[in-house]
Amino acid sequence: MSKLRRLLGRGNTRPAPTPDGRMPRRAARTVVLAPDGSVFLLRSDNAEVGVHWTMPGGGIEDGESPLVGARRELSEETGWTDIEPGPLLCTWEHDFTWHGIPVRQHEHVFLATGPRRGPVGDVSHVHRVDGILDWRWWTPEELAAADADALWPPQLPALLAALRAPAAPGPEAVLDLSAVEPVHLGHVPQGTPNSRPEDPPLRAAAELPG
Repeated sequence: MSKLRRLLGRGNTRPAPTPDGRMPRRAARTVVLAPDGSVFLLRSDNAEVGVHWTMPGGGIEDGESPLVGARRELSEETGWTDIEPGPLLCTWEHDFTWHGIPVRQHEHVFLATGPRRGPVGDVSHVHRVDGILDWRWWTPEELAAADADALWPPQLPALLAALRAPAAPGPEAVLDLSAVEPVHLGHVPQGTPNSRPEDPPLRAAAELPG
């Protein structure tokens, strides 16, 4: 496998570059939610887009489905082997530079639940190769803060807020993954601001690309 093909995380058939010269890349990630609604995110500082936080995940390898790729990447970047990616939350496309290659990445983002904990075992080599600088759990309030670092995707706070169903009879909310409707966000331009939980609901996609 060539270095370019390995970095782009794709098979033998390489799609043509976009009109602006970006190489297409397929990827998958997993949103891991703790019982209190916190989400596990990883921090990176990309040469093109700067500091951002996103979920464990990465390029899909030869012969992998997005779900299989998400499961493998989650295990590699966290050491967790007891969490299974579940419903599809969203798909989206975005531009960045990966190991010196300008790419347009198409991502499937899945949902999962798990205990609030840190990575298990030594994942330092994987983090170093992938440019991961830090990790932490974010509360819903921290995601919605006006001064929060950039998120991938920026719509993450609104997407996760839609999963929190009011609990009866008090004001608290509980996670409800029973009726997740995937959303196709399309191409999200660089610099798109993070959403807020009170933003208008995102419309579920009638048809999602494979």
